[in-house]
Amino acid sequence: MIHYVRKVFLGVMLLLTPVAMADVSPSSSASVKNSGTEIDSIMAIVNDTVITSSELEEQTRTIKQQLRQQNTPVPADESLQKQVLERLITNSLQLQLAASTGIRVDDDTLNRAINRIAEQNKLSLTEFRSLLEKDGFSFDKFREDIRGEIIITRLRQRQVDSRITVTDQEVAQFLAAQARQGKSDDSYRLGHILIALPEAASPEQIQTARQKAEKILEKLQTGSAGDANFKETAIALSNGQQALEGGDLGWRSAGQLPSLFAPLVPTMKTGDISGIVRSASGFHIIKLLDYRGGKRHMVTQTLARHILIRTTELITDDDASIRLQKIVQRIKKGEDFAELARMYSDDKLSAIKGGDLGWVSPGEMVPVFEQAMNELPPENISTPFKSEFGWHIVQVQERREHDNTEEYTRSQAQDALRSRKIEEEYQNWLRRLRDEAYVEYRLNDAST
Repeated sequence: MIHYVRKVFLGVMLLLTPVAMADVSPSSSASVKNSGTEIDSIMAIVNDTVITSSELEEQTRTIKQQLRQQNTPVPADESLQKQVLERLITNSLQLQLAASTGIRVDDDTLNRAINRIAEQNKLSLTEFRSLLEKDGFSFDKFREDIRGEIIITRLRQRQVDSRITVTDQEVAQFLAAQARQGKSDDSYRLGHILIALPEAASPEQIQTARQKAEKILEKLQTGSAGDANFKETAIALSNGQQALEGGDLGWRSAGQLPSLFAPLVPTMKTGDISGIVRSASGFHIIKLLDYRGGKRHMVTQTLARHILIRTTELITDDDASIRLQKIVQRIKKGEDFAELARMYSDDKLSAIKGGDLGWVSPGEMVPVFEQAMNELPPENISTPFKSEFGWHIVQVQERREHDNTEEYTRSQAQDALRSRKIEEEYQNWLRRLRDEAYVEYRLNDAST
């Protein structure tokens, strides 16, 4: 259940951490168990906070359940615990930085997010809570996990996303490169394994990491379990952010591929595993899990015009609606819509063109306007309706099917470039955050 919930929540937030947040408050360092005699041991010290054995055990149990639901082989406990611990450390560092910079999530925001998750699962909040608890998850803990995920998303937006820009020249260059490849609309699903290097790695560290990557590649190339083998290896050994999802990067358009892999992936066939790819962050191995070709992007466009009456201290909602009703009656009696728009519309940009909005594509107008427009047959005029800009009437003149591929491609290219830049900078930022932190492992001490 929890895996499905998190999958739904991905649609709500810009980016979510794939495992539950740890409670990283100082009070978590010595929680006494019910027996009153056994002390919760420390697995890692992360700056001035700790990760405890109970936290690690709980998160490991959650990940195991998710993997079984996905029919993904579960690696040995030692390998899995190391991966989960690394994820908890990364999350802890981000939450610490968020707290120190004043990022908070109030209960109202949290409640709205959880209600959206329940609604998208087509459940009431009570039903959703019952289902979570039936699957063995504490609802209170789930709430705090979601709070942590929202906090980390806001932190990333502040530290990384807000600093990323994409220029028109970059879009043009990107599209030109895609055109040369002839596969700008293709999509790829990638598996990824990373053997990470610290920011200022020594030659010995580089050699050790390379040898580890070579052994992993040899194991994958001689294995016979296909995707399951790759996922199991990623879960056990990868240092990538998607390690606990079996290294699955999901579907990416050609433009959304990390720039390091962009030249390589289009040359691969489904099931192919790359050689070792070196970057500043470490040694990468990728597998093409699946591929699908692109299609033309057709949209229904509407040729429309409108008249807007804004409300003011002197013009109430009733006044604006009545004025528009009178204008509708005048149009029905034969007066020219365009002339009345020039005389009365408060949208000055369209008024000088007789209220003409041109050919409108889906998503260009605010939702209430688009809904009113879409409900009208051609050559019909709406009744007055209100948007955030004021009161409108809209007339639909014509509709057509339009090949929007060029505009859509530019928009997708801009989104892809921005996503690529964000992902690469986020990984670099996380690596710097990790390298600058004080982390002391106690996992081996606790197991002896």
